[in-house]
Amino acid sequence: MVVSMDRWVGKVAVVTGASSGIGAAIATKLVEAGVIVVGVARRKNLIEQTAKSLEGKKGKLHAFSADLTKEEEAKKVFKWTSDNVGPVSILVNGAGRFGPPNTFFDGPSENWKPILDINVLGLCYVTKEAVTVMRANKIDGHVINMNSILGHSVPVHVGCTMYPTSKYAVTALSEIFRLEVIKDNLKIKITSISAGAADTPLFTEEQRKTKSFQDSIGDRMLTSEDIADAVLFALSTPPKVEIFDIVIKPLNELA
Repeated sequence: MVVSMDRWVGKVAVVTGASSGIGAAIATKLVEAGVIVVGVARRKNLIEQTAKSLEGKKGKLHAFSADLTKEEEAKKVFKWTSDNVGPVSILVNGAGRFGPPNTFFDGPSENWKPILDINVLGLCYVTKEAVTVMRANKIDGHVINMNSILGHSVPVHVGCTMYPTSKYAVTALSEIFRLEVIKDNLKIKITSISAGAADTPLFTEEQRKTKSFQDSIGDRMLTSEDIADAVLFALSTPPKVEIFDIVIKPLNELA
């Protein structure tokens, strides 16, 4: 199998959660590979800083501010992209929220909704819009969901409840997307990338100091670039090859 990003040069990608961490690393590597990227996040200024650092690369990064927990704002992302850059060929669902460490029964219920709103509903809004554009323009596209190993196995330690719940939903949704594009005879690939612990802003300093974090993760963490490389690998496969489920973990991770 020959892997190459050549067929995506000059094509348009939307990367959500592109202001920092994994999303920013993915946007950067796509631009370096020659892709025209629309980076989406609430903190547009951070994406603009990344775009400035990428001037002169093969591709280009555009910054767009949106709150993807609102369906109307998700619609605006793709209307602006189609009108100003071109129809989307690649969607990377990188936006996500971890939330404060809480047990289910003793933690405040108001912490649940913000996690589900972005990790589940936001992903759904964005994916629906992206596939609508791909279908209307007869684009052989690729949708990549940034999942988690916590979307396949709930950790033993307490204090992490609604995040794995949301990622289990992403696991189910990825399969639903795959089956629906097959039913509609669309040549759109679906990939779920389930990463282990990564050194990103999702983990607060408070969380990193907890005993459960130190026991299960400690300093055994992936970098954002490690995970971005997995995204490019999935995109680099030939059109007839679909890499549906990728699990990437740090060597010797206990989880």
